[in-house]
Amino acid sequence: MLEKIQKPNDIKKIPADQLPALAEEIREFIIESLSKTGGHLASNLGVVELTIAMHRVFDLPKDKLIWDVGHQSYTHKILTGRKDGFETLRREGGISGFPKRSESDCDVFDTGHSSTSISAGVGYVRARELKKENYSVVSIIGDGALTGGMAYEGLNNAGKSKAPLVVILNDNAMSISKSTGALALYLAHIRSTKKYYCAKEHVKSLLSAVPVVGDKLERTIRTAKGLIKDAIYDSSNMFENFGFQYIGPVKGHDLEDLIEALQVAKIMRRPCVVHVFTTKGKGWKPAEENPGEYHAVTKKSSAPS
Repeated sequence: MLEKIQKPNDIKKIPADQLPALAEEIREFIIESLSKTGGHLASNLGVVELTIAMHRVFDLPKDKLIWDVGHQSYTHKILTGRKDGFETLRREGGISGFPKRSESDCDVFDTGHSSTSISAGVGYVRARELKKENYSVVSIIGDGALTGGMAYEGLNNAGKSKAPLVVILNDNAMSISKSTGALALYLAHIRSTKKYYCAKEHVKSLLSAVPVVGDKLERTIRTAKGLIKDAIYDSSNMFENFGFQYIGPVKGHDLEDLIEALQVAKIMRRPCVVHVFTTKGKGWKPAEENPGEYHAVTKKSSAPS
């Protein structure tokens, strides 16, 4: 299926039921490629489904995807037509290991490390307003990068502006190694609630048990809306207190849930956080068991055993 993706938005032509197979093909390609070139392995394996979902929901290069820790952008590069350049990854004259505006119109902000994406997103949102243009701005930030002070400057400014900005929090409880500190404990508490999913399943069961028309259906829909509102928009949530709507926690390797959550975020008319929890190194057992060791690899250490 990767041969069908030669340019941005080609992924939209892939049938939805084939997307999980595409994710596995991308993982195989990344592992094989990095066995020859070296590069950031575990961090990229963890965001394959998330990147696929973003490319399904948003339109590139019109919409702006701003990566915070840019070494997670390998799948993004593959889906924007740069697969054949991976043999030159991080070599002189080859493709960069990070987003690079000179490399593609789909890379809108040159970045490495980190905590800058939300502030950059605020800048794009302001430019969009001044130029009276219409596109989505999406900032992708990891839980490790969220400990940086500039991230909170961005949250502060974005929440005050009330302008549409989607912030995707890729929470894998890791930076290069395991995350520590108060924020890590707070995010772990949010992940453990899974309140959003309980509400979704309850809504589905309610709707399936009522007739198509009538007062009972109307009452059920009102109840369902209340359940979703209570589950997604928790007023005690830190992000809500910053002025953001909150969606999550979302399973970061479930494409159906990811696409649904991002579609909701896209139509929000105010700042929105989509909290996604992922597994660093997903899909290759050595990297899942030792994500810190396989964060970045040399040619020899990346070859599958």
